Amino acid sequence: MNTSWDLNGRVAVVTGAARGIGLATAGLLRERGARLVVTDRSDAVEKLAAGDPGNVAALVGDVADEELARATMRLATERFGRLDILVNNAGRTLNKPVTETSVEDFESILRVNARGNFVQAREAFRVMEAAGGGSIVSVASVSSVAAFATQTAYAASKGALAQITRVLAIEGGPKGIRSNAVLPGVIDTDIMEGVVDNGREMLASFGDAHPIGRIGRPEEVAEAIAFLASDAASFITGALVAVDGGWTAQ
Repeated sequence: MNTSWDLNGRVAVVTGAARGIGLATAGLLRERGARLVVTDRSDAVEKLAAGDPGNVAALVGDVADEELARATMRLATERFGRLDILVNNAGRTLNKPVTETSVEDFESILRVNARGNFVQAREAFRVMEAAGGGSIVSVASVSSVAAFATQTAYAASKGALAQITRVLAIEGGPKGIRSNAVLPGVIDTDIMEGVVDNGREMLASFGDAHPIGRIGRPEEVAEAIAFLASDAASFITGALVAVDGGWTAQ
């Protein structure tokens, strides 16, 4: 492996790490040498720490909780001595026509996808600023830049995250902090569980809508995240990187 991709000695926080893209990313970052603090609202995330307690620590809680964000960054510095990478991954989805989207629906999605990622990034930014640099990679969506029916709340939240990403890049540049986002297309995860029946089948049905002819895998998004977090991407900041099988190109 090219040494610029090597994450030995780095410490990373990954939110929403119990499943899907977050789980794949945590695994890849650890494989490349990073020590991890992983968080999720599901206590399943604790299995990651149980399997490798010397290199992985876990917290269970609400990503939008300011105190959890502070505790997460504090755990990274107290347990591992530093914080180099934040992967802002935790998110929720919602598919409802605008006339069926309640204020409660809208606010619940914005709370996780916008507020949650904001408070995590703010607290990481503070630690990274004091230490002289770091890398923040957020998991946005093609819905950050393209509109789809039934996604009023989700698209608004991911559009907000894309702009937070860019603002952090501007503020972080002089401080050695890079900020980028990946924009996944349709990825084979269980994100639609509880939203629609047969969620994975529904996602797979979008394969032909991607020029590459299939939906993506969590591991493919994780590769892009790991690249952006590494020194190989040292001159990349403020970028919205499509990992979408060509979806936005069309």
